[in-house]
Amino acid sequence: MAWQGKILRVNLTKGTCTPEPLNMAWARQYLGQRGLATKYLVSEIDPKVDPLSPDNKLIFATGPLTGTMASTGGRYSVITKGALTGAIACSNSGGFFGAELKMAGWDMVIIEGRSSTPVYLYIENDQAQLLPADFLWGKSVWDTEPAIQARHQDPLIRVACIGRAGENQVLYAAIVNDLHRAAGRSGVGAVMGSKNLKAVAVRGTQGVGKIRDPKAFMEAVRTAKEILKNHPVTGQGLPKFGTQVLMNVINEVGALPTRNHRDVQFEGAHKISGEAMHQPRPTDGKPNLVTNQACFGCTIACGRISKIDETHWTVKNKPEYWGASGGLEYEAAWALGAANGVDDLEALTYANFICNEDGMDPISFGATVGAAMELYEMGVLTEAEIGMPAPFGSAQALCRFAEWTARGEGFGKVLGLGSKRLCEKYGHPELSMSVKGQEFPAYDGRALQGMGLGYATANRGACHLRGYMVATEVLGNPVKTDPKATEGKPEMLKAFQDATAVVDSTGLCVFTTFAWTLADIQPQIQAACEGDWSLEALNLLGERIWNLEREFNLKAGFTAKDDTLPPRLLQEPCKTGPQKGEVCHLDVMLPRYYEVRGWTPDGVPTPETRRRLGLQ
Repeated sequence: MAWQGKILRVNLTKGTCTPEPLNMAWARQYLGQRGLATKYLVSEIDPKVDPLSPDNKLIFATGPLTGTMASTGGRYSVITKGALTGAIACSNSGGFFGAELKMAGWDMVIIEGRSSTPVYLYIENDQAQLLPADFLWGKSVWDTEPAIQARHQDPLIRVACIGRAGENQVLYAAIVNDLHRAAGRSGVGAVMGSKNLKAVAVRGTQGVGKIRDPKAFMEAVRTAKEILKNHPVTGQGLPKFGTQVLMNVINEVGALPTRNHRDVQFEGAHKISGEAMHQPRPTDGKPNLVTNQACFGCTIACGRISKIDETHWTVKNKPEYWGASGGLEYEAAWALGAANGVDDLEALTYANFICNEDGMDPISFGATVGAAMELYEMGVLTEAEIGMPAPFGSAQALCRFAEWTARGEGFGKVLGLGSKRLCEKYGHPELSMSVKGQEFPAYDGRALQGMGLGYATANRGACHLRGYMVATEVLGNPVKTDPKATEGKPEMLKAFQDATAVVDSTGLCVFTTFAWTLADIQPQIQAACEGDWSLEALNLLGERIWNLEREFNLKAGFTAKDDTLPPRLLQEPCKTGPQKGEVCHLDVMLPRYYEVRGWTPDGVPTPETRRRLGLQ
């Protein structure tokens, strides 16, 4: 039946690890991973709980296709109430940790309470125990993972852990697995740190052997893999350039937020693009990119492995950064680069290494730096207060800020609060480019109207992965729509949001949807899982998950007033590019979106919608 049928409940306060059966009725309603774990979370915590209190819970969740032969079937998610936002948080990661957890026999791990001293959770198949982590506290991700493997004398142990950012309660701290894959957004690492939990280490050898119809499943998987192989994005673009294939494309269409969204095009974009990562450096004749890399079971291999020029000023006297490690993806390259006006590819790679090494979301970090740089240029922040000059374009400030924030030093403590709290602290809340406290990703909502609406309505705060309207507005997938148009965008965004909720609940990677539709995923789920998984059932499931998340946020205190964008996107037009003169017409789209969703004009699901979705 694809599910292992078992969850592990870990009470850090009591020091206990207790297995319990998976609620199969809920599994048939919510499938797995994002959907199923959200159902558990909202059933077990008070939505108004302080995210950093022991009463918040942290759930590591796999999907029914995690650990199977399905392409990209290595995903897992971390679900909690977000430290950065106070909203529902679900942060997705790849690598090999998720498959290892599933092959150890567990669908989910629910972590509750708080340990009085640092601990890590060690799982070896059916056995789980909490072990002292004093020897790990204060260590980076890069030091923690090998230390645990050495302690247990097993290099095949998979580790998901926090670095110093999570320990220091950086509000956008990440949980990093396999050294440079991350459950990156919304501050899930800060929640983990608040519980004195340093790591979850897993060794699983049981496999995933409960597929409902193995023959039909393998046939569906084979067919789906061919589609990925033959599609220009998943078969060519992503393997060669990774998500960085987008840098020059988005810049050309005038949707690349630059210098804290002051501009929509970056003159240095070509210097930090996927193409630039392939170019030999004049210094040593070697490119920034060493190779691509795949997560468990992935046939796309979009991951980047990079090596910094050893003579570059960032690492000249730091040989610990001379090795090859996780390189820039598009969102990180944008946030560390264009958002701050920095076009030094090696400096961006170094800052990205720091984010991986100590577990920080590079999107929120980079966007927060952008806000700080604008405040500096306005004279609100001074050199004395910051500790160094910090104008837009300063690679030195960017890299120093990364070090300070990871370590919790000096001005880094303020940067660790995120842009919303930073800008409020210095009297300019309008300069935080965020929704619900979470910073924007790498697309401008004025140039792409559907993305603007998507940011405003995303349940976890500004997010591109909750309804990737770039697909239709830029890439023409499944159909090309006019980026300036508002008509039809609410309907299409709802479809994207619901479909993504399904994909995030399967154990598969959302990048497959560059090539796949739900019609390609449905046969894989149907063959793997017991029950009715028709397209109609899946569409309803995605809508159910979205509304469940919405209801949690409403109970947490969010209202329709939070479904908005910063004044800059609503009032200051794009200065250049094809969408010059445009602002985001949220006022036109949002009422229609509520209507399409079956919500009241105040953004609340109606009783009829709740009945239809089984949320009563």
